[in-house]
Amino acid sequence: MKRIVLGLLVLACLAWSGFARQLVVYTYDSFVSWGPARAIEEKFEAMFPGVDLVWVAVGDSSEMLSRLIAELNLGMPTADVFLGLADVELPRALAHNVFQPYDPAKIPNLADVPKELIFDKTGHVLPYDHGYVTFVYDTELLPEELVPKSLDDLLRPELRGKIILTDPRTSSPGLSFLLWTIAHYGEGWLDYWRKLIPNVLTITKGWSEAYDLFLAGEAPIVLSYSTDTAYSYIEHGSLRYQVVTPDGEAFRQVEGMGIVRGTKEPELAHAFLNLVLSVEIQELMPTTQWMFPVNAKAKLPAGYEYAVIPEKPVSLDPELVGAKLEEWLDLWQRLLIGG
Repeated sequence: MKRIVLGLLVLACLAWSGFARQLVVYTYDSFVSWGPARAIEEKFEAMFPGVDLVWVAVGDSSEMLSRLIAELNLGMPTADVFLGLADVELPRALAHNVFQPYDPAKIPNLADVPKELIFDKTGHVLPYDHGYVTFVYDTELLPEELVPKSLDDLLRPELRGKIILTDPRTSSPGLSFLLWTIAHYGEGWLDYWRKLIPNVLTITKGWSEAYDLFLAGEAPIVLSYSTDTAYSYIEHGSLRYQVVTPDGEAFRQVEGMGIVRGTKEPELAHAFLNLVLSVEIQELMPTTQWMFPVNAKAKLPAGYEYAVIPEKPVSLDPELVGAKLEEWLDLWQRLLIGG
């Protein structure tokens, strides 16, 4: 039985169960509403009769991580597993000692994951999908001559109020874009943002809200993922929403999962991680998460020829991000408040 646990009802809901045992997984809202959560749950509960897999999903990944950190600081964690950690947020998670080390011997499917995708060298977090954060535009609302071919093109006055972004403090795509601008412009990133703000219709807390506004026609450009055209084609037979990679770039994002420090169900937690890395579940990622699988044996579906892999994937050194992120976010926030 699936229960998406909301708000202050979490503890009360977790206290009630007709099952002898529970495995509580914190994740982000779209993983449950759009993603493979139901399939994972059904498979897991079939593997472990009498165990209830409980999803807690009340916001974007950054929000859920903040919630978990707060609970750990209070000594009241309710999660056994966290799924949805963007690689750029690894330094924050490690700094707050969120995860306990996993045992590779208990995760045999890990052998099928290319080493270059294992972004946490400390042995706490495993990847489960990866993709590229970039921009998507509506071909019916944006004239071809205004399609941004570079990041500088996003500053054109004709695009005033036509871009939807997500908040880097609460959204992993939003954080990826902030880091992308820092990687691209260096010390000039803040000046770039100062020029970009007039062209931004809104900055939402999470990706789901941003994409819903985009689909509603509120603005013709949205920060999203390079698989969005594949999604539009596979789900709707349409190529209306097109991916653009400014300057041939997009920010690479790897999403990870780990066992929460202090869990009372380490064996079930390891089994969960192994299940998510199985070929069966990995082959769901392209058409539920709309991300690329990390298991090398997983096959991509027809229609993924429309998924875009950028010529120049962008990333930043995690150690640099860990050392500077708080400062960068503070400068970004001050800019928005100051106008």
